[in-house]
Amino acid sequence: MSSYAPDPVTLHEPLTSPAALRALLGEVYQGNLNKVKPRLDAHCRQFISHAPLVFISSANRAGQCDVSPKGDVPGFVHALSDTQLAIPDRKGNRRADTLLNILDNPQVGLLFLIPGMTETLRVNGVASLYTDPDLLDALTLQGKRPQVAMVVETREVYLHCGRSLLRAHLWNPETWPPLEVLPSAAHMFADHMAQPDLTCDDMEAVLDEAYHDLY
Repeated sequence: MSSYAPDPVTLHEPLTSPAALRALLGEVYQGNLNKVKPRLDAHCRQFISHAPLVFISSANRAGQCDVSPKGDVPGFVHALSDTQLAIPDRKGNRRADTLLNILDNPQVGLLFLIPGMTETLRVNGVASLYTDPDLLDALTLQGKRPQVAMVVETREVYLHCGRSLLRAHLWNPETWPPLEVLPSAAHMFADHMAQPDLTCDDMEAVLDEAYHDLY
């Protein structure tokens, strides 16, 4: 792995006030303020029922942030009511970054994506962790019951326009870079884990087993 890193860039003074930022960006269109709702309406519930992927942002009490993807079959996030969302914790690497952050600071942000759709759905709220048997039973998939579920009480819910995804050409395979320009995932993981007895071949076998045992 290359040890090259560019020299730090010298920057001018950062912006430090909302007024200075607003002077650059201009005022907010009133409709973009009105669209923020405290609860899930029929449009939002339908969006979530078709979303196979959600990104969850969280932070601990010290302000250290994390964003984690959670993916499964469309509708794996259950709307328990118009103010409650349940997200199962599936099999993973046991770091539990999001879960530990929630125990420290329950504020979370969710970003739901549907393949092929340029708009996303954003949910901000307060999360708690539950092990209620009936809830975990409802979130069971392929016979595998999650050990814990995150329940988010909504505070802000709104549809986000698709400019970012359009600029990224996210759903256009003709713009996707060839993966050959990157090292293999096994190579990157092995370098990052820095375990002297872990080879790329070993890591490839670990990934292959993990990716074939998703539940």
